[in-house]
Amino acid sequence: MTENRHGVDAQRVIAQSVVAQRVAHGFAAIGLSLALMIAARAADDPPADVTATVTAQAKAVGTAVKRDAKAVADAAKEGAQQVAVAAKEVAHDVAVATKQGAEEVAAAAKQSAEKAKAAVDKDKADKTKAGDKAP
Repeated sequence: MTENRHGVDAQRVIAQSVVAQRVAHGFAAIGLSLALMIAARAADDPPADVTATVTAQAKAVGTAVKRDAKAVADAAKEGAQQVAVAAKEVAHDVAVATKQGAEEVAAAAKQSAEKAKAAVDKDKADKTKAGDKAP
């Protein structure tokens, strides 16, 4: 009977062990579920220091963007001023060249007019001499 009793005791110990394992697995599953829920909740609600850090970084990025935009605007303004100066110089050179060209054209026209007048005067003089000799 002792053997039988030890067998029953063994079965009871095995059954208790199986139950204990299942309970332990259940607690582990519940614990894991709670850990996942806490992690999910933590992801939904970031800590206050993360919010402050993100806010500070956003302000820093905004400041950097403003600074870079100002630098680009200043460079564009300087470039526009250089283009304006160059355009003014080119316009002056064109005006000087145009004036010089106009003076040369005027001088050539005056010279042509003088030659034409001289030719007309010569024709008149020739006709006058021819008219004097005729009768």
